[in-house]
Amino acid sequence: MPAAPPITGIVITLDEAPRIARCLRSMAPVCREILVLDAGSSDDTVAIARAEGAIVEHQEWLGYATQKNVAISRASQPWILLLDADEWLEPEAQARLLALFADGREAQADVWCLRRRAHFLGHRMRHGGFSREPVQRLFRGHLRYGIRPVHEQLDTRGCRVRRSDIRLEHETARSTDEYWTKLRGHAQLWGQDQANRGRFVVPGRGLLAALAFLIKGLILQGGILDGRPSLRLHWLHARYVVRKYRRLLIEQGC
Repeated sequence: MPAAPPITGIVITLDEAPRIARCLRSMAPVCREILVLDAGSSDDTVAIARAEGAIVEHQEWLGYATQKNVAISRASQPWILLLDADEWLEPEAQARLLALFADGREAQADVWCLRRRAHFLGHRMRHGGFSREPVQRLFRGHLRYGIRPVHEQLDTRGCRVRRSDIRLEHETARSTDEYWTKLRGHAQLWGQDQANRGRFVVPGRGLLAALAFLIKGLILQGGILDGRPSLRLHWLHARYVVRKYRRLLIEQGC
């Protein structure tokens, strides 16, 4: 069997025992090493990760961006494949990633975007933006994430960024309540961050942004074709949009 590409697979974790094995097993065929940076799980995350052959190291939680940067700094390979514990690659995606490196095409870019597909409450999205969201998850190891409390992004200034045909699967939520709790937390962090950066919005901006999101996702991008699960997912995100702008208004003193 040929050696795996020169990729370090990275996952940052905290209490991900129910999902970590699937993620790591999907990375094993395409990564020369796999590094799990755990923030102090109280469940079996660490034991499962080690049983799957991953290198497991500990780092108390530093925030999403910094935690990822610490993990990247510990990688031994020149390329990074960074997944969340609730994400995984199907065999077809593994084959496409291997082909990218087998014929040398990986050298055409510094960052490759994968097409992420959401799975919401057991339903695999086939239409709309949630079926093909481009995410920067395969990149050269010298890159780092910009420091932000939420929705962190790679600093790609001066880099070549290209889209791939590699699909990434994402178990978006195990329950509506769990997902809404996550979105509320992100909304608060986003609002505080934007206020600290000096952003100013007027009342009503959130409602307009939420309406635009629904029209784009459900109508223009065809998300409505996925039926009720898509409607529920888009509605939760529309509520999130309203909430994050409301948080920003609160931070502004409005």
